[in-house]
Amino acid sequence: MKPFRLFLAMIISGSSLCADVTVPAIFSDHAVLQRSSEVPVWGKAEPKEEVSVRLGGLSQKTVADADGRWKVILDLSKAANGPFELIIEGRNTITIKDVVVGEVWLASGQSNMEMNLGSVDSAEKELARSANPMVREFRVDRAAKHDPTEDYRGTWYVADPQTLGAFSAVGYHFALKLEEELKAPVGIIHSSWGGTPVEAWTTLEAFKKDPKLNASKQVMRRTLAEHPPLKEAYVRDFAAWLDRTGRADKPAGDVKPFVEGSTEGWAEVNLPGVVAGSSLPTNGAVWLRRDIDIPAADVGAAFAIGVGPLEGFESVYWNGELSGSTTYENYQGQGSYRWFYQAGDKMKVGVNTIAIRVFAPSGKINFPSAPQISWMPLNGPWMAKAEYELPALAEADPAPTAPACPPRYEDSPAYLFNGMINPLIPYAIKGAIWYQGESNAGRAFQYRKAFPLLIEGWRAAWGRGDFPFYFCQLANFQQKPSAPGESSWAELREAQSMTLSLPHTGQAVLFDVGETGDIHPRNKEEVAERLARLALARDYDRKVVDSAPVYASAEIKGSQVVVKFDLKGGELIARPVPETQDIRTVASVKAPLVRNSPDSELEGFAICGKDRKWVWADAKIEGDTVVVSSPSVAEPVAVRYAWSDNPTGNLYGPDDLPVSPFRTDNFPISTQDSRY
Repeated sequence: MKPFRLFLAMIISGSSLCADVTVPAIFSDHAVLQRSSEVPVWGKAEPKEEVSVRLGGLSQKTVADADGRWKVILDLSKAANGPFELIIEGRNTITIKDVVVGEVWLASGQSNMEMNLGSVDSAEKELARSANPMVREFRVDRAAKHDPTEDYRGTWYVADPQTLGAFSAVGYHFALKLEEELKAPVGIIHSSWGGTPVEAWTTLEAFKKDPKLNASKQVMRRTLAEHPPLKEAYVRDFAAWLDRTGRADKPAGDVKPFVEGSTEGWAEVNLPGVVAGSSLPTNGAVWLRRDIDIPAADVGAAFAIGVGPLEGFESVYWNGELSGSTTYENYQGQGSYRWFYQAGDKMKVGVNTIAIRVFAPSGKINFPSAPQISWMPLNGPWMAKAEYELPALAEADPAPTAPACPPRYEDSPAYLFNGMINPLIPYAIKGAIWYQGESNAGRAFQYRKAFPLLIEGWRAAWGRGDFPFYFCQLANFQQKPSAPGESSWAELREAQSMTLSLPHTGQAVLFDVGETGDIHPRNKEEVAERLARLALARDYDRKVVDSAPVYASAEIKGSQVVVKFDLKGGELIARPVPETQDIRTVASVKAPLVRNSPDSELEGFAICGKDRKWVWADAKIEGDTVVVSSPSVAEPVAVRYAWSDNPTGNLYGPDDLPVSPFRTDNFPISTQDSRY
């Protein structure tokens, strides 16, 4: 009997090793499939296993290849909305419920695409809606990968009061506009990550088209590959050094006296700089504290505490509560800028206290840059107090040197494409919407090449031709300028506009929907409205205006510059200039808007002569042109419009669509030499 039992066990074991039919995460309950003649459904199975796919009355069969991969193509061009069951059968059966057929759009970018509906102006109105099964979102989990991967996690959600708060606000409103107009299901595949550059979302192949970007890619990826063993050796050697020298940290058991209460007897120090004083040790542990008065306008949004690339290991406390810490074990390396992210409810109106404990076992405590609270640098006086002092370090036994800090994975070339876009391919989509650029503003000139490379790379990888790609131009942010000048954000907007030379691209101009004090404007409904206009006009043949007039050319006529526009979108309109500007809508804070050209019909124009000294200009509409002049510039050579981080401009087309910022000059720009 024993041989028979062994033989039976082998049979059972062998059958369990046969692979079940599987599909990627996006083929799951509540999925939206694109209404198209070519809709791939794919997965894995046992090599040579027959697989069938059924949806409604449609059925396709195939056989898995030698690697166990299979794919069928469904013709859903005439399919009803559904819902259907998607049934995949092989050795096992997968039943995917509540599948609908409609329009599928990929929504990607950084934090302004990631910003959820529960955080924006329209939240109260939208969250009060009843469930809408015609609008759905597939959320791709964050993943940064060195190599292209097929593995990922994500879930489909149907829009209802319980799920809506977590939807991408831009993605949701875009889908809702389409659904209301098309009367068809709309699915948003949401794959975004805040604070990330365009290069992280670009395919590896696309980098090869630009030698400079490709060289940066190779250096960064090599640095990332070399860092882990260097870091491991540093941690090992530093632990041994602490043990050998008796310089391990000995923190006080009670932090309360250091994070709150009186600072009487503390020494005043100024940051940035070396933390030094007669009562402060060179080596040991030192506390720094500062009270910050936070106005109502800045309360409510998530924020970050940055301590910079300081020398030493820190623990950061906000209003007495530990926010995070850096030790030699989690220290990323020399030059690492440390951030500690906080929920909005951690900040209060009035006085907030930040305390930083720095442990310096091997050198003086130095802040090369001052700490900051997201938008607010904390330069100037701080109070400091010693916790304990270590004896002078013997010169014969210096501390091990940490390796240089590598790039963050989410900033690294192709890492986010590999982990969050590549796994979705070849899922059938209608097109993509994109909100990104803030992280590239310091390298705006290079964005002229980097952004088109992303679009071309995605299209090549998907193999669905030049699918529609509509993007958001940067919204206005920071203080309004009192005088015209250079602006990296204006340069980034220009790079975005130049990308319109690619086929089937469109741009939502947003410099009138932002907020002076918040990089994340909360009027996401208007953002989505302008994106949806592009799709409805260009992809669904709806008679809607999708763009304001666009700058075409300029001619100098004596002391005036006559700027001509392409009026395909309709006539030029001078809208009234608002009396106030939004500082932070989350706190309903506004401020007076000061006009730079109060007697002019149009606001936001600047003009210069041969000296290239820009001054505010008077401007007026004459037919399809704008005539620009200034009494202080007798011989003008160039004009700019809405050229600042936070411009004021009132030149519009029909349906309240703003004319995009532009310049008539080709002067060198401030980001000309900035590189990835």
